[in-house]
Amino acid sequence: MTPYARRGVHGQTVEALARRILGGEIPEGATLDLVALQSELDVSLTALRECLKVLAAKGMVDARQKRGTFVRARADWNLLDADVLRWQFEGGTGAEADRLLLRDLAEVRAIIEPAAVRLAAERRTDADLAALDDALAAMDRTEPDPAHAVDADLAFHRALLAATHNELLERMEMVIESGLAHRDRIVHSSPHSEDPVPAHRAVLDAVRDRDPLAAEAAMRALLDQAGRDLDRVDTSDDTKGSGAK
Repeated sequence: MTPYARRGVHGQTVEALARRILGGEIPEGATLDLVALQSELDVSLTALRECLKVLAAKGMVDARQKRGTFVRARADWNLLDADVLRWQFEGGTGAEADRLLLRDLAEVRAIIEPAAVRLAAERRTDADLAALDDALAAMDRTEPDPAHAVDADLAFHRALLAATHNELLERMEMVIESGLAHRDRIVHSSPHSEDPVPAHRAVLDAVRDRDPLAAEAAMRALLDQAGRDLDRVDTSDDTKGSGAK
């Protein structure tokens, strides 16, 4: 999915408004001054309304007669929308909210991925194994670029969901990828993370062997390692912030 910011002025305006809402600059319940926003963002009123339609489809804003356009309560937002997740991770929230969101997403992954990998072990095809092999090989290359590691990890988990041959589970990649990419950027830029290749290889080996129980156990071990890596980064950041040596 192409980020909205890469879709010209329309996309940039959508993202600017979304991040203000997610960051609390425009709070829940606030009525939007469209004329002021039009001037500030340097777009036409028609273009602004088109951008607000995007946010309305994601449950973030609504419009009523006599009230105008307003920000809906957070409980109404589509927090599982891939764009909404990405906007939050890319600057829509503060550091503490960021950690809480990563925690929530880790819990979602712990529910979804062990069950998904069981299906993958039962249903995988040779093509699925080839995609997983390619992703693991990319992950195993000793390149210093964290972006490369992020792309390889995303490809592996995307291939795992595809190997379930369950359309709804495959769509969960949009939920998992946003948080996984953000978590990976943090972890792979840190010297404190464990080598991710052995844990991913254990998952792949179990899927290759068509062993659902072993695949589930390996995925749980992988997710535990992912949690430890993030905890190490958080601890290191906290130590730096406190001025400790």
